[in-house]
Amino acid sequence: MDKIIVEGGASLEGEVKISGAKNAALPILVSSLLADGWNTYSNVPDLKDVKSIKQLLLYLGAKVETDGSTVRIDGGGLCKSEASYDLVRKMRASILVLGPLVARLKKAKVSLPGGCAIGARPINLHLKGLARLGASIELKHGYVEVSTEGLRGSEIYFDIATVTGTENLIMAAVLADGVTVLRNAACEPEIVALVDVLNKMGADIHGAGTSVITIKGVQSLRPVSVSIIPDRIEAGTFMVSAALTRGNITILNCEPTHMGAVIHKLRLIGTDIKIDDKKIHVVGSDEIESVDIKTLPYPGFPTDMQAQFMVLMSVAKGLSNISETVFENRFIHVSELKRMGADITISGNSAMVKGVPMLLGAPVIATDLRASASLILAGLVAKGKTEVHRVYHLDRGYEAIEKKFSQLGASIKRVPE
Repeated sequence: MDKIIVEGGASLEGEVKISGAKNAALPILVSSLLADGWNTYSNVPDLKDVKSIKQLLLYLGAKVETDGSTVRIDGGGLCKSEASYDLVRKMRASILVLGPLVARLKKAKVSLPGGCAIGARPINLHLKGLARLGASIELKHGYVEVSTEGLRGSEIYFDIATVTGTENLIMAAVLADGVTVLRNAACEPEIVALVDVLNKMGADIHGAGTSVITIKGVQSLRPVSVSIIPDRIEAGTFMVSAALTRGNITILNCEPTHMGAVIHKLRLIGTDIKIDDKKIHVVGSDEIESVDIKTLPYPGFPTDMQAQFMVLMSVAKGLSNISETVFENRFIHVSELKRMGADITISGNSAMVKGVPMLLGAPVIATDLRASASLILAGLVAKGKTEVHRVYHLDRGYEAIEKKFSQLGASIKRVPE
């Protein structure tokens, strides 16, 4: 196990290239199970979660080849309908194989998934949707067992907008008999990216990016060659680092249209932001103004940027209120930030943050993926040395983040514990 050591105080400058989006890559790689033949995916990030999903696809019978950031997958060998606990426990996104397995093999047995400890995130909405499509569902010994004589199109209403639930049911319905309508569907760019890929494969899907998605089932799909969209959360993390360190950073290979809420809040605190097609230029101001944050499903402020913005507000002028409405257990990083001198008070799903003149370096423990990034950001602006322990969470969602920060002038290194 590694730790990351940061010496704070440097003003970050230069260019940083954003990697492909993990949350787009995972469902798109899984969609390869829906067609025979070799799919080619470029701009795939080198992350633990991506390696885990490739391992799972191999186990299920797919062929997988990797050459740098290009991954080729042939789903024609799909032969196993069971995804075991050992393969699924590492991340929640493994549940995405459920829809394609039922669509192609008419059965699936998938272990209830694991991942970051940031909330319950139950999969009941996935299962209710599959039942509406004509599947039988049983929960036995920690596994979901699904079977069907053939999926049939139906109208499905989500009580709560769910990203993986929307993705799972799109992939299940794409080969179903008839028309499926998903209402109160999630609207995230990663869902639009998945639908774009599926339509290139021959699917007939409309409405992605809105709350109503219509899927007309087709007989079969064909393989494709596509590029994974940029990671909007990684881009947002580096934008925050520029604001925090009063830096001057150009974010390359990003999609500004996916980041409206983050860009808006950064401008409100005084950050200078210029947008040029797939590039964002960010210059931090001498004084950071406080701003309130409320996390919401897309296009609202993303929950995956809440921890990073909390660091920013910890050194801002005045008081800010941060409300977490997406996940009920996503303030675990607060205790670690307080060890560094942050003044944060939690009440229910809200955190009151009073800006302090400076944070102080300290040993801290990363509790989940985005908390890991927030603690590195805190280390960048803190006085002295910060040691971030248990950074295995970080490797699930950020590709070589310490190398990218180092190239921008940060004093940062990864060392074995």
